[in-house]
Amino acid sequence: MNTTETWASPAHRRTVYLVLAVVGISILFDGYDLVIYGAVLSSLLEDPSHIGQLSPAVAGTLGSYAMIGVLIGALSAGAIGDRIGRRKVMLTAIAWFSVGMGLTAMATSIAMFGFLRFVTGLGVGMIVATGGAIIAEFAPANRRNLFNAIVYSGVPMGGVMASLFALGFEDMVGWRGLFWIGATPILFLLPLAFFALPESPRWLVTRGRKADARAVCVRHGLPEEKFLAEPATAPATTSGARSDLEKTGFAGIFSRSYLTGTVLIGVMSFIGLLSTYGLNTWLPKIMQANGANAHDSLYSLLFLNGGAVVGGLTASWIADRIGAKAVITSTFALAAASLAILPLFTSVAPMYPFIIMAGIGVIGTQVLTYGLASNYYGTASRAAGVSWVAGFGRLGGIVGPAIGGLIIGAGFGPTVSFWIFAGAALVGAVATFLIPRSPAEAEIVSSSEPVAPTKEESALNAN
Repeated sequence: MNTTETWASPAHRRTVYLVLAVVGISILFDGYDLVIYGAVLSSLLEDPSHIGQLSPAVAGTLGSYAMIGVLIGALSAGAIGDRIGRRKVMLTAIAWFSVGMGLTAMATSIAMFGFLRFVTGLGVGMIVATGGAIIAEFAPANRRNLFNAIVYSGVPMGGVMASLFALGFEDMVGWRGLFWIGATPILFLLPLAFFALPESPRWLVTRGRKADARAVCVRHGLPEEKFLAEPATAPATTSGARSDLEKTGFAGIFSRSYLTGTVLIGVMSFIGLLSTYGLNTWLPKIMQANGANAHDSLYSLLFLNGGAVVGGLTASWIADRIGAKAVITSTFALAAASLAILPLFTSVAPMYPFIIMAGIGVIGTQVLTYGLASNYYGTASRAAGVSWVAGFGRLGGIVGPAIGGLIIGAGFGPTVSFWIFAGAALVGAVATFLIPRSPAEAEIVSSSEPVAPTKEESALNAN
């Protein structure tokens, strides 16, 4: 790839890489938050002196409280971000999340712990929903899918970090110390974001603030011919379709042109996060029921999320060539098959390769769902579209831990647990396969920006 086709200047490259770093590190700590609760759950269940006597059902409900917060935070961020801008929402989210993690580390009761998990989830939701819109609007067209994959790989990478920290440091710092680590972004990431994250010039243009957009471009070395071009919607087949593409926020994504795709994308994300949060919360306990000891069961989280990191980046490379829709459908099917096979093993070691493949399918898949959504919707409704993926999908994140808790509490063995999650992954594959062609194709093709559609965009629309 010719670098001159990607970067207009060293300042342009520096700005985009700093934006990539801010969003990527933010989502890394989202992944840390996702897994750290599952990593310390055995300690909380076994010792009531921490926050009180926990039953499996109550523990599953506590895991869902964070997801309720994420749901509200993500949907709110999408609606607000399309109106007040990406930068303000992202700065607020980083501070909110960090404070929430710190307060959770000081919880002394089940009620306080659950409430603070909910509060922390609000910040996590804002980060995930806003991050996708930011990357879609700053990344060069020929690297958009790659950059999406890099930042959203932060979720499983954060899971790997949480697993390693729990294995290495929980005995020294306890579960409270692990949560304090999750609060550290306020010390280094918030200052970095304040100075390095500009407002999106493309968003400013859609709000009629072209002078402000030009000033941002000049200050940060962004090429005006790419960042100030107003999206064109003229070739849309009907005036109704043109109007739909111009609508902002949730009015846009639930318009007639987008409605079917929006519903199916929501189901796709719901299933992915149901499996992701359900497995990350309960996989160690399921593995213990299958014969692993408490310490070794934590390695299942390491393999689950490690597979997702490698698999997600590999899947994004393939998606550049055949489209995100085809890849997500295939990885869901891979996860369904892997989870269905796991109960056949009577020892732990042979299960790890299939846990890796399940991680690729359910967690690695999430790397691509945000990229699919950010390319599926036009600029006017992009933040709402990504927030829909993050927000409605988190309903699955609410259901997943609760289902796991009910399964464990009812005394069902690992076979039933794995088969329930396998069935969910199969539903996700079907929903993804049925997503229709993007109505925003006309906007992509007719854009006055002098950049050809990426392979990802072409492949997405071809599917």
